Amino acid sequence: MIRPLRVGVVGLGDIAQKAYLPVLAARDDVEVSLMTRDPGRLADVARRYGFARSTTRVEDLLDGTLDAAFVHASTDAHVGLVEQLLHAGVPVLVDKPLAPDLASATRLVELAEERGLSLAVGFNRRFCPAHVALSQEPASVVLVQKHRCGLPGEPRQFVLDDFIHVVDTVRFLMPAGEEEVSVWCTAQDGLLATVTIALRVGASTGLGVMHRVGGVAEEVVEVMGPGYQHRVVDLAEEWRAEAEGGLRLMRRDSWTDVPTLRGFTAMVDAFLGSVRSKDVISARDALRTHEICEQVVRAAEAELTR
Repeated sequence: MIRPLRVGVVGLGDIAQKAYLPVLAARDDVEVSLMTRDPGRLADVARRYGFARSTTRVEDLLDGTLDAAFVHASTDAHVGLVEQLLHAGVPVLVDKPLAPDLASATRLVELAEERGLSLAVGFNRRFCPAHVALSQEPASVVLVQKHRCGLPGEPRQFVLDDFIHVVDTVRFLMPAGEEEVSVWCTAQDGLLATVTIALRVGASTGLGVMHRVGGVAEEVVEVMGPGYQHRVVDLAEEWRAEAEGGLRLMRRDSWTDVPTLRGFTAMVDAFLGSVRSKDVISARDALRTHEICEQVVRAAEAELTR
């Protein structure tokens, strides 16, 4: 009989409760220990999901028996928590962004490599079934749009909390290679309102667009190539495939649960599978996404000072 993996979940905010804990609670091959500094939330979440182990101190998790950890604390807490876990020999999956700045993110990636440990970043859209299907096509043009209603923001938070998904999805759907990067931004009342980024790899082009002060909240991904055009809306509420053979329009199965639809189930499977097999997941490619986002932040800050 396979021994259950002993998994720590650090931070019990919205994303942990909506996306990760339902997936972990449904597995019979893990023993979950919860950690948050809020005793009331800790007791409530442990009761709702039926987890017997919980603590308000991360040090209580580091007793030498933890096989893996998920970090869902605030971005400002990522560096300290991930460093602590990696130094204790624990593979980590951490929410995006990996860190609030590029230097700190680089330090965490280098530490994981020095320790020979997995460091995965929660880019769930790479595991979304609809996007995985798109990634199998030879893309000539990739267009990713992720819009919000009336939410202009401070550049670093805007980019690292939200636009980072646009950047990473464009990169995921494009051919591998070093990207040429161009960025355009607009401001409104001293806050960042829109961002457009263009990436080019060889003969392929990727465009990422976010409008934070528009009239619609949606996410649209289009991939175009020789003889076809595919379009996914809101991670597969609607999927249109148009090719030389004609047009197909599909809608998601209404029975598909949200964590599966949005890629969290497959991402957790991949991470815990690597822990079980002792394969190391590198965060180097995730770091490249953070590098590009740092370019976007600099361009946005320059736009706000004009």
